Amino acid sequence: MTEARQEFQADPALARQFGRVAVFMGGDSAERAVSLKSGAAVTRALVNAGVDAYSVDVGSDLIAAVSQGGFDRVFIALHGRGGEDGVLQAILSEAGIPFTGSGVLASALAMDKVKTKYVFLGCGLPTPRYRVMTDAAEAAGILDELQAPLGVKPGREGSSIGIHKVNTVEELVTAYEEAASHDSMVLVEEWIQGPEFTVSILGDVALPAIGLSTDHVFYDYDAKYLSDDTRYRIPCGLSGEDEARLGELALKAFDALGCVTWGRVDVMQDAAGNFWLLEVNTVPGMTDHSLVPMAAKAVDISFEELVVRILKDSLEPRHD
Repeated sequence: MTEARQEFQADPALARQFGRVAVFMGGDSAERAVSLKSGAAVTRALVNAGVDAYSVDVGSDLIAAVSQGGFDRVFIALHGRGGEDGVLQAILSEAGIPFTGSGVLASALAMDKVKTKYVFLGCGLPTPRYRVMTDAAEAAGILDELQAPLGVKPGREGSSIGIHKVNTVEELVTAYEEAASHDSMVLVEEWIQGPEFTVSILGDVALPAIGLSTDHVFYDYDAKYLSDDTRYRIPCGLSGEDEARLGELALKAFDALGCVTWGRVDVMQDAAGNFWLLEVNTVPGMTDHSLVPMAAKAVDISFEELVVRILKDSLEPRHD
């Protein structure tokens, strides 16, 4: 008979150090629904691991959520604007309250896809050619400069919200108008034709890469959170040498933005085998469809252990 695996429990002394933990979730961004799922899963896992944790739907008033007190530290499960862009991190830092994940600057940089491009290019890291689009009248000129197909996305949104793949001027105009309804700054970049991979970072280690495939045009919001036919490959299908190269690139991207503790790096591979960085997520999803827990599980890190390890880093002094 196979022995049942014992559920992970945080060391009691460590749990006491954590004190009362508020899991911030919800908010009022376009990612509210995903954040509520992530926060509920994180809270449940922390409680199961023996941590004194509870959920807080922060709504639209982050300052009020922080000011209400009653907690010793915050596990940030708040996706999108407000929670992932440095705003909440700044409020918590000013209040002297420890929190999980990256600090103010790294969060702001990673949330802003254009500034992320600036950092990648400044560090000599590979990322698709792009243009910033601020008016539909720029469509023809952008298609002359960049090689179609193109990806069109809001400059400061996550979860693939507002992203479209286009080939023509007419499609670009329509996609721009949709993306601009989410953000006045729209990023247009060359679409890398090939497999997509995501690399989760935990501490200073790249977890096993996950290969992604879907029957959708690309790995969009529905494929990420709603569809049951999205395919996740672990092992990812790369050779050992290529996966090591991918992991090293992901760590360089993560470090270049100043990110710490945990996150996820999204990458494409072209027909020649070259990897191209898309973006870095500093508060990735933690739902039943999410990729960081999936990568952790591949190296025998349970969801409970994962959230405790992320939370443990909040005990260390911040230098970001």
